[in-house]
Amino acid sequence: MVRNSLNIRHVFGLFLCIILAGCYYDKEQLLYGTSSVDCTTIPARFATEVNPIIQSKCATSNCHNSSAAGGVTLLNYTQIKAKADRINQRCVIQKDMPPGNPLTKDEVNKLKCWVANGALNN
Repeated sequence: MVRNSLNIRHVFGLFLCIILAGCYYDKEQLLYGTSSVDCTTIPARFATEVNPIIQSKCATSNCHNSSAAGGVTLLNYTQIKAKADRINQRCVIQKDMPPGNPLTKDEVNKLKCWVANGALNN
């Protein structure tokens, strides 16, 4: 009887491990990419759309300004262009930046289209 009970516990434990291993949470954007956006209809010029977003949401005190805590400064085109892929990853795909001050859907789309169009200084 003890041996039979031990086998049932092993089978139950194995079943539980399989069930729990199959349960996980991933962001849909990370798995399948971001939803399609028609960049021909979204204004995404650096000077008039992108830079104002970066300056008001990212290059703020204790974030990506001249005293950047993480060492990444986003104050001018050269600095922002150098981090365009990272901005796309963190702001558009993962949506975990900026912390505490999330971007609107419109702002996310502008950043996405600016990067997709070559992150031009326009």
